[in-house]
Amino acid sequence: MRRLLLALAASLALAGAARAVLPSEQLADPKLEARARRIGSELRCLVCQNETIDDSDAPLAGDLRVLLRQRLLAGDSDRQATAYIVARYGDFVLLKPPLEPTTVLLWFGPFLVLAVGGAGLVAMARRTPPAPEAVAPLTAEEQALLARRLQGEA
Repeated sequence: MRRLLLALAASLALAGAARAVLPSEQLADPKLEARARRIGSELRCLVCQNETIDDSDAPLAGDLRVLLRQRLLAGDSDRQATAYIVARYGDFVLLKPPLEPTTVLLWFGPFLVLAVGGAGLVAMARRTPPAPEAVAPLTAEEQALLARRLQGEA
């Protein structure tokens, strides 16, 4: 059983990312296909959001791959093809969007969330309950009264 688990772990570690580019989407020209793959590795799948369009098997990612290849076949440069897709889908389609006023939240949003969460944790840590006041020991009279009451209950 142990060998099976080790073999499974080794095969998973050696497995590369599965490419979702279908053979029907690939271009006949290897240089053009290489350009499409390079550009596709910089574009985000809008459905999956953490995968490139080449890695995603979502239908929208497939549409983006086809659109990209159509633009390259039409003679667009890499920059023109990317700009065409960005014009249609916005800067969020880029895995590394440019730092502009409209994308500030994309760049700094995670850090803002961490800062707010950290500030909340610090505020909770500082708000400790007050220490209990020291209680004076019972007097002899109070001890006797307590003993009588405890014996009355027993």
